[in-house]
Amino acid sequence: MKGEHILMFHGLIFVGLIHVTIFVVGAEPQVPCYFIFGDSLVDSGNNNALTTAAKANYKPYGIDFPQGVTGRFTNGKTVADIIGQLLGFPKFIPPYATATDQEISTGVNYGSGSAGIREESGSHLGDRINMDRQLLNHEKTISRLSALQNNKTFTDEYLKKCIYLSNIGSNDYINNYLIPSIYPSSKTYTVDQYATVLVQEYSQQLKTIYNLGARKIAVFGLGQIGCTPAEITRFGTSGKPCVEWINDAVKLFNDKLKSLVTELNSNYLDAKFTFINLASISAPQGDVPLPNTPCCQVGEDGQCVRDSNPCLVRALTVFYDGFHPSEISNTLIATRSYISVIPSDTFPYDISHLARL
Repeated sequence: MKGEHILMFHGLIFVGLIHVTIFVVGAEPQVPCYFIFGDSLVDSGNNNALTTAAKANYKPYGIDFPQGVTGRFTNGKTVADIIGQLLGFPKFIPPYATATDQEISTGVNYGSGSAGIREESGSHLGDRINMDRQLLNHEKTISRLSALQNNKTFTDEYLKKCIYLSNIGSNDYINNYLIPSIYPSSKTYTVDQYATVLVQEYSQQLKTIYNLGARKIAVFGLGQIGCTPAEITRFGTSGKPCVEWINDAVKLFNDKLKSLVTELNSNYLDAKFTFINLASISAPQGDVPLPNTPCCQVGEDGQCVRDSNPCLVRALTVFYDGFHPSEISNTLIATRSYISVIPSDTFPYDISHLARL
């Protein structure tokens, strides 16, 4: 049919050998626009021009991405990219750093490698666009949109229909709480207190997204940071598959974040917030062991060594470098965020449902 496009994702992954095939058929995207907030899990090039060690604008990053090296911290597409395709967007949402007036009406990606909920997270690596700065950038985008559409009422109604994705918080652990030699947070707060103050700060940021017009907001929990190759190398696992005390700390944060989503939904009846349970989605299923080895050769910082050769069969790797999932893992995460496979994947609904509300 004229103007119709079909998107298919067909992935096989070691996580319980789950076979994922999703068809999305549609002439138009399911929502008019899609805005992305977060860290290196969604960054699509915003860090390229920053003075920071957290960059992925060199090979072997992007080796399987259609446009090659872009600043994405994986071999191919990010979770945010794949969710955009599942929502029916024919092009990838542009990074804020380069988004033109022609592009912003379909959305903007504000994600920044090493960024956190807290201002100081990731600061030892150099510049990064933390969550508060991303919100300021979104405000600037709305002003640009308002000027282009020349009708504030129209812009306000338009923004209510979009999907907003927020995937941040990992660096508040990896590049803050878990580095006591640089950051005082682990001496200031117990694990439970830290999860509480983090979620309190994040709560204000999510309310800001709402106040800037968002009504359909997907909030990602944190993945199992204790299972990343870099943290396993750094802390050891005492014979277990992962660093359990780190995963326990992350679980405290995730539980509080899920409760926050419930609270936001009861306080803002005209909005729909949903929690994406990344820890559940990425948890090993059954008895198949997770290969916790990076696909690329990594340096001390856990990132791919510049111009090194990655593994050949990237469809069988969970991690691309010491911290970041491979495209096949991102495909699994994105498809289960979009359509839940088991009830614990998303709460109270998946992204396909959120788009229809």
